[in-house]
Amino acid sequence: MATTDFSAKVIKFIQQVPMGKVATYGQIAKLAGKPQGSRGVSWILHSSSRTHSLPWHRILNSKGYISFPVGSAEFKKQKKLLQSEGVEFDGNHQIDLQQFQWKKNPPKPKSQIKMFS
Repeated sequence: MATTDFSAKVIKFIQQVPMGKVATYGQIAKLAGKPQGSRGVSWILHSSSRTHSLPWHRILNSKGYISFPVGSAEFKKQKKLLQSEGVEFDGNHQIDLQQFQWKKNPPKPKSQIKMFS
């Protein structure tokens, strides 16, 4: 995969999500500078998780659910990995984002340097 500025930023932010916390596809896209790029985040996770040792299991959909079908092998693996880090699920397999979402602030825009004559 050719690395674009967006994909490099996505990889950087996913690598920063700490154990016991989760982020959403949209949150990572916004941090990487493309608020509408959540599908791109999903694609990057799918294509780059092994290459870049990404903690792919910490990325969820915007409602706090695992995106794999409930009961699938991928779902079970992701849920088990998150639970091993202390992330809790309710009876509907949902994570409380208020409690477990990573609170990374978006980067501040570079300030404009004003020149005075």
